[in-house]
Amino acid sequence: MRHPARLGIALTIALATAGCSTAASDGSRTGAKPGAPAASVTSCGRQVSVAGPPKRAVALDQTSTETLLELGLQDRMAGTANLKTKIPAQYGAAYAKVPVIAPKIATGEQLRAATPDFVVAGSTDLYTKDRAGTREELASLKVPTFVSAVDCPQQNPAGKTPFELLLSDYENLGKVFGTEERARKLAADQRAAVTKAGENASKVPQGDRPTVVYLYSVFNGMPYVAGKSGLPSEMSRIVGAKNAFDDVNEDWPEVSWEEVAKRDPDFIVIGDLSERGRPGDSAAEKRAAMTGHPVVSKLAAVRDHKILEVPGIELDPSVRSVHALGLLAKGMKDLGYVR
Repeated sequence: MRHPARLGIALTIALATAGCSTAASDGSRTGAKPGAPAASVTSCGRQVSVAGPPKRAVALDQTSTETLLELGLQDRMAGTANLKTKIPAQYGAAYAKVPVIAPKIATGEQLRAATPDFVVAGSTDLYTKDRAGTREELASLKVPTFVSAVDCPQQNPAGKTPFELLLSDYENLGKVFGTEERARKLAADQRAAVTKAGENASKVPQGDRPTVVYLYSVFNGMPYVAGKSGLPSEMSRIVGAKNAFDDVNEDWPEVSWEEVAKRDPDFIVIGDLSERGRPGDSAAEKRAAMTGHPVVSKLAAVRDHKILEVPGIELDPSVRSVHALGLLAKGMKDLGYVR
């Protein structure tokens, strides 16, 4: 067996070497001046510069993985990690080309073994000492890191909506990887989808916006719902509804079933996470939890089957979130809230 200390040193050297050598070769290929960045963007308050398009990018979560695949970057990915549900069929062939460095959250050792020259994450909490390593640690090894702007609202221009921040992610990654045209098209297509979903809002009677509860998970019998800071709150605004838990400034707070009943929503959106496989994840289990509860089962939304189902992963900010937004807009029409 190799000595652990020597293994760690070897991995550190390999990581630093990979980042520097790739940057140099890409810089010469793109015509960038020696030492001058070919691209520079701001990510979560930190300036991120590359001397050329990355060749060994690692995505630390499913959100980042699918964004890079949507941008057609599978041949420039050295790894992916933390898959929560099955990859959609449209990404299947591309995803098969990418090594999985960790089935769950990647450690620093697993990341270093992949010798990345660029690292992407959907949230800041993946960059910690006990996970992939801090952004400062990776910067000291000459490995640039990127975090979705959606997870860093305080470092972004005031008034930017979560969808606008998502679109800025695509455009910034397009600059980093030299795929600006594809990134602009993706942003334009999703901007159009948001606008189309927003047509609902003008058709909902003024002062009569329906209230909605988003049921994301049921863990140990307790419901987790969308709060004010989660993407569903913005989705509700776009389509002309009101998130019933907008007074709770969290993404997915744990509440009680009695509190759900107290809010008495006009309709309920269930996030189906059946592919994740945990107890209470599937839409069927969530329906059973509501119909089996002595108080919630009496709500008009439950009795009258005013329940919509969407893929749970799409309720978190990702390249797939506009799909859930479209389902929400269509569901409101089907339920008769749009006139």
